[in-house]
Amino acid sequence: MSLPSFTMRQMLEAGVHFGHSTRRWNPRMKPFIFGERNKIHILDLQQTVPMLYAALKAMSEVTSRGGRVLFVG
Repeated sequence: MSLPSFTMRQMLEAGVHFGHSTRRWNPRMKPFIFGERNKIHILDLQQTVPMLYAALKAMSEVTSRGGRVLFVG
């Protein structure tokens, strides 16, 4: 099975770039924050896209060997 394809534009339209309120942030996220707008952090999609592909690839490898993936949220 091939990995899904998506563009940065699709991610923007889906609102993937919206992070948490600026007062609820984790300082370890600073390298991944593009900026701030209306007291909401904006995530850097140029970093998000390749990391999402890497996560999808890792999950694909786990499940192809019969493993399970648990999503918690």
